[in-house]
Amino acid sequence: MRPIGDAKGEYRGVIHRDPATLARWLSTRPPEPALEPALPIVDPHHHFWDTPPRGRYFLPDLLADLAGGHNIVATVFLECQAMYRKGAPPEMAPVGEVEFVNGIAAMGASGNYGPVRVAEAIAGYADLGIGARVSEVLQAELAVSGGRLRSIRHGVCWDPDEAVRRHASRPVPAHRLREATFREGFAELAKLGLGFESWQYHPQLPDAIDLARTFPETRIVLNHVGGVLGVGPYAGRRAEILAGWRRDIGELAKCPNVVVKLGGLGMTSFGFDCHERDLPPGSEELAAAWRPYIEPCIEAFGAARCMFESNFPPDKQSCGYTELWNAFKRLSAGASAGEKHALFAGTAARFYGLAML
Repeated sequence: MRPIGDAKGEYRGVIHRDPATLARWLSTRPPEPALEPALPIVDPHHHFWDTPPRGRYFLPDLLADLAGGHNIVATVFLECQAMYRKGAPPEMAPVGEVEFVNGIAAMGASGNYGPVRVAEAIAGYADLGIGARVSEVLQAELAVSGGRLRSIRHGVCWDPDEAVRRHASRPVPAHRLREATFREGFAELAKLGLGFESWQYHPQLPDAIDLARTFPETRIVLNHVGGVLGVGPYAGRRAEILAGWRRDIGELAKCPNVVVKLGGLGMTSFGFDCHERDLPPGSEELAAAWRPYIEPCIEAFGAARCMFESNFPPDKQSCGYTELWNAFKRLSAGASAGEKHALFAGTAARFYGLAML
């Protein structure tokens, strides 16, 4: 069993193992007991889907992951191209995803599946690149969301290297965030009280900084600590990349309309290669590997503008749900009670307009 470290420079294309294979792999390590089990947690980033090669991840699968002992009180669903409306005009097809997830949220709200308020908030997708016409799509999604739609994610992950492009969810131009038509669509979000989920790779952070400065009235949450790459041409350059990333994080933190999600580090694009190991890592090892990404964000933004996230099931490629939150609790061991509340629940509850129990 080798330690977590730099990627070896070889991209193996293992992005999504099927659920059965993952379950067998995760079972090779005895489960850890949850640390600080009473601490309330809002998980502000997870998905539901049923598509090859990702497999199925629905409500029973999430609830099974949540059963490890952490006090998860509510969750937030993030768009992932699930259940688009068949036969609908392309720009209206994503309305189906919001409608689908609102149904799962209603199941959770019934109390029949336990106390967790699953998908209490929803981040949908709309093609902001169609300009102001996107308002019609946004209003349609609001109409089917049961009052749960809070934000929109239009992912813009782009890189010229094939090893990186295989991780991107959609083909997009290199500088989509700077396009005039995209920004015309982006301007519609604040009019409807919606925030924006910024998902790009770390070389694109200057575009995100410019967007946040140009639209100070729009609430923005930076997904996955800014998408630091560690595969393809970025493998073996961790120290160099972290130095530039920290500068960009510092600039983005100067924008008061931006908060940041601390997580996503289990995705294979970060280059830790956990998925290639015989045994999944435990929380101590995860905390040590993730510290150079987590601590600079908290230092730059402050706990009141940071929220830990699971990003399940993508991060399940690297670790179990209980171990992931244990790692976050180890990383925040020196924080005050107020800072812990913000990091694990308060910031997410404020950004997504959730009532805390």
